[in-house]
Amino acid sequence: MKTSDFDYALPVERIAQTPVEPRHASRLLVLDRARTENQHTTFLNIGDFLHPGDVLVINQTRVLPARIFARKPTGGRVELLLLRRLDESTWETLVGGKGLSAGKILALEKDGPQVEILENLGGSRRLVRFAQPVEAYLLRAGHMPLPPYIHTPLANPERYQTVYSRQLGSAAAPTAGLHFTPELIEHLKQQGIRFAEVTLHVGLDTFAPVTEDDPETHHIHTEWCELTPGAAQAINEAGQHGGRVVAVGTTSARTLETAALRAAPGQRVGTFSGATGLFILPGFQFKAVDALITNFHLPRSTLLMLVSAFAGRERILAAYQEAVEKNYRFYSFGDAMLIV
Repeated sequence: MKTSDFDYALPVERIAQTPVEPRHASRLLVLDRARTENQHTTFLNIGDFLHPGDVLVINQTRVLPARIFARKPTGGRVELLLLRRLDESTWETLVGGKGLSAGKILALEKDGPQVEILENLGGSRRLVRFAQPVEAYLLRAGHMPLPPYIHTPLANPERYQTVYSRQLGSAAAPTAGLHFTPELIEHLKQQGIRFAEVTLHVGLDTFAPVTEDDPETHHIHTEWCELTPGAAQAINEAGQHGGRVVAVGTTSARTLETAALRAAPGQRVGTFSGATGLFILPGFQFKAVDALITNFHLPRSTLLMLVSAFAGRERILAAYQEAVEKNYRFYSFGDAMLIV
């Protein structure tokens, strides 16, 4: 297995720059692993492929408006992108600017607290400490950290949040969930489909391409996730009564498979709260996930490797080629795939 096995050609015009309206109007490619041909519909019709008793596992994380700006003592402007909080005032951060060595003191714009560079973590990563907790400042002055391949300004920042997002902590959205609307969720519930909430705070490393030739040598960064007793009960009950566990997104899938490692005999998942470094590659045996809702992912990414582990690399790459030919929209604001 080589990283180049997960490469594919994508015309730049296929990268979605803006979300569709309404959310559930995005297209949906349905890949049934028991069939040879894929089906094509819209996300609004996803209930046609779900059964009463299925449980949709959604990631309730909410994206931090974590792109902020500061000034050096000399007046030079610095961009900070907060990636991960380590304690009340200390964050792992990406910085844009020169001369940002340990000991430098910056002043956040718009009357924000001071921030000190504590450590150079390599490249543009820095460990920084704010003079006071910064969450309230982020909500007041922070900007949404859109992926670098999106160049069109976002008119409404809430379009980069799921409608069920609740717990602040992500550096990027769990994009498979962006297609759901309150109306669609209610319709699915009336159809007899249950929902269970998990939390995984998404880090930007999730979307980074694998640079090593052998993906098994790639170091995947950890992300904090949680599966509560109530969610575990709903998931285990679904499995015991013939319902399918449908992961909404690769983040939910990683959380479920991490929790599966703590499952008691006869159960799909156990409760879990903490960091996960689970790296899912082809050959992985899924213990919790029966079906997966996901967007179309970047070449050579760990996310493409995960969906290839679930449905087979050749089948996924063929589906991606079909999606390109049928003018599907790719990446964060793009269309969706349901793998059953």
